[in-house]
Amino acid sequence: MGTATTTSAGLTSAQAAERLLRDGPNAVPHPDRRRWTAMLGSVVREPMLLLLIAATVLYLLIGEARDAATLAISVVLVVALTLYQELRSERALQALRDLASPTAHVRRDGTLQQVSATELVVGDLVRVAEGDRIPADARMLAGSDLHVDESLLTGESTPVAHDAHATEAGGANLAGGTLVVRGEATAEVIATGARTQMGRIGASLNTIRSEPTLLQEEMRRLVVLFAAVGIASCVVLLVLYLALRGGWEQALLASITLAMSNIPEEFPVVLTVFLALGAWRMARKRVLVRRPPAIEALGTVTVLCTDKTGTLTENRMAVARWAADEALAVSALGSAPGPEAQALLQCASLASDADGLDPMDRAIQAAAHPSGGNRTATACVRHYPVSPQLPVYANAWRQAGRSGLLVACKGAPETVAALCALPQAQHARVMRQAEAMAADGLRVIAVARSEYGDESASPPASITDLPFQWLGLLGLADPLRTAVPAAVDEARAAGVRVIMMTGDHAETARAIAAAARIDTSGGVALGRDLDDLDPAGLSELLERTQLFARVRPEHKLRLVEALKGQGAIVAMTGDGVNDAPALAAAHVGIAMGGRGTDVAREAAAIVLLDDDFTSVVRAIRLGRGIYDNIRRAARYIIAAHVPITGLALMPLLLGTPLILQPLHVVFLEMIIDPVSSIVLEREPAAGDIMHRPPRSPHARLIGLRTLLASMGRGLIVLAAVAAAYTGAAYAGLPSPQRGALAFIALVAGNLGLVVLHRSGPAFRKLQRHDIAFGFIAMPTLALLAAIALRPAVAAWFGFAPPPLPAAALALLLPWGALWGTSWLGARLRRTSGRASGQEGRST
Repeated sequence: MGTATTTSAGLTSAQAAERLLRDGPNAVPHPDRRRWTAMLGSVVREPMLLLLIAATVLYLLIGEARDAATLAISVVLVVALTLYQELRSERALQALRDLASPTAHVRRDGTLQQVSATELVVGDLVRVAEGDRIPADARMLAGSDLHVDESLLTGESTPVAHDAHATEAGGANLAGGTLVVRGEATAEVIATGARTQMGRIGASLNTIRSEPTLLQEEMRRLVVLFAAVGIASCVVLLVLYLALRGGWEQALLASITLAMSNIPEEFPVVLTVFLALGAWRMARKRVLVRRPPAIEALGTVTVLCTDKTGTLTENRMAVARWAADEALAVSALGSAPGPEAQALLQCASLASDADGLDPMDRAIQAAAHPSGGNRTATACVRHYPVSPQLPVYANAWRQAGRSGLLVACKGAPETVAALCALPQAQHARVMRQAEAMAADGLRVIAVARSEYGDESASPPASITDLPFQWLGLLGLADPLRTAVPAAVDEARAAGVRVIMMTGDHAETARAIAAAARIDTSGGVALGRDLDDLDPAGLSELLERTQLFARVRPEHKLRLVEALKGQGAIVAMTGDGVNDAPALAAAHVGIAMGGRGTDVAREAAAIVLLDDDFTSVVRAIRLGRGIYDNIRRAARYIIAAHVPITGLALMPLLLGTPLILQPLHVVFLEMIIDPVSSIVLEREPAAGDIMHRPPRSPHARLIGLRTLLASMGRGLIVLAAVAAAYTGAAYAGLPSPQRGALAFIALVAGNLGLVVLHRSGPAFRKLQRHDIAFGFIAMPTLALLAAIALRPAVAAWFGFAPPPLPAAALALLLPWGALWGTSWLGARLRRTSGRASGQEGRST
């Protein structure tokens, strides 16, 4: 912990870097972070590994030292592969945690900057406002009406008021991790990381939560089902083998082999890897997933509720017009402001945050002080933030060389006009002018001022009773993002309805919506209209209307609940403190990472790192693709285990020597594991993925039809393997050569299943080059060639090299069977489709 040596300009970058090196990052140890030793411990407890160790011991007991050594090597390989997959997932999750870490507004080198909260050091000057988490333990230096929710630290739900005078007199400091619920403050950091109050009690600030999802529950059911079938079949095999053929060593080996072939260990790995790496890939596209269920829910979204400012628009504002004189004539940007316009801009500047990051405030400052001049007032003595009841922002100032206070305010034209108590005729003219500016897509605000009291006056508790003087209107241009219309079209093609909810003027909302190609045929509904509607009326309004203007956060929540009541799956964007209830109520809450508050980000399942609407549509596309790949991998795993299980049972059914040994199953798992967790995870989304209707939230990952289809593909490979084995028997080949041919056909069939479960048309799958698949397929084919050509290699597997023509036939047989049945199935589907179309036309 250091002492305060900070000036009003804050630390320099060099000072901050030195202190960061000395004290370390502003972070506490993460309790969910898994070390490699813990991962290793969980790996060695896996059933597959325990069965391998049991088989190794059994080989030693029966005197097969070479087979035992081979299995021991395979144990090391299995551990290494599984540990690599675990570390890969953990690295992806850690990268997401780093992206999800909160940010802080800090003054360094004389300017206000936004940095990661982990980079804060003792002595930094930070600014916090409503909705922010206090990023570190700090001492309040200045501020207004600061109330902090300290329940995370104390358990008390009532917000605690803070002021700079109490802190200077030895009062409580601001604790890192607590939440600002009202007001704003400037504070000096006095402790970071493990030295904060939160750090000392070991509180976790993690924002990526691990919670069971519907997909995880379904995977768990599949694992239980397959495990139960595997255990039952092993017991039956052991009993039958001993009863029919005797020999406990071979019976145990056959049972262990069957158990290994039935253990569905890939299912949990697939889910963990796909969700972790899928979330990381989405983060690289500027979409941060904070909760795994969001990936599942993205594919089911039917309604997307979006804000306007900064989401559909660029959030890059500039003052484009003003109306300041009595005749309400409008002046365009670039024309010299007259005395009235200059007074309007100066007052708007006083009603803004000079150091804030809000684009509107920055645009006003740039227009009022084009050469960087200073404000005319001397000191701001109170801030009046925007509230749902009074949508205006105001500041109270001491004036240089004048007595009394100046209160400058800006906000919605109708609210400011009411504060000014304008005569009816002037009020009507003002509203017409505001509508005309809004119709051109401008964001319109009104500006007013009030002189209050004398030099000893204290700022009023509320501005509602002050006598305000109307100064005029400002129109700010915020251009539509160029990619938004195409994104809206894409969402519509995907069956997702887009609804705009904005606090802006109705005409501004209409103009932006029309440019974005959002349906405006249902007109614009105003927030005040919603107050008078019962649930049935609101539901009827939602059936026809896509535009809602002048809505408050409570209106957004009501609209989301109404949409859910209609059966819609709702995604909702938001950025403010009061948006948190609507974000939490939506099936997929989407917070703004750039301009959003900490409260909004914590309530949301997804954070847009670029605040861009196109990223929302991109997230839906990516989420659908990730779910498709999980489903693809699950189908492949089921299909791949069918022929392995069949070949393990075949000797008992045919009265032949064992074909599959534990080593063979390990080799096959060396294909199945990386294919299911690496190759299929990388598959690109299908071309029609955004032309399908949203998936039902109740749809099963593996339904009965999908299960039967996957098992059917596995049975096709099993039939090809059985044909290769029985054909070799009819040809009079010895048992080691028959086993080699069956194994070659089994491995080739497995590779065929990989290709068949990739995305795209059947024959195009073969043409598409994929490095990951190549790294698996080429060594596999090389080993098969070695088994067919090298007696020493074949002997390691308990085989003998078969005749080359027979080996080539065994290699091609499962591919021919798979592709032949796939072609026939596609042909039948096309024929059935044409027949249905002709029947429809004749009807």
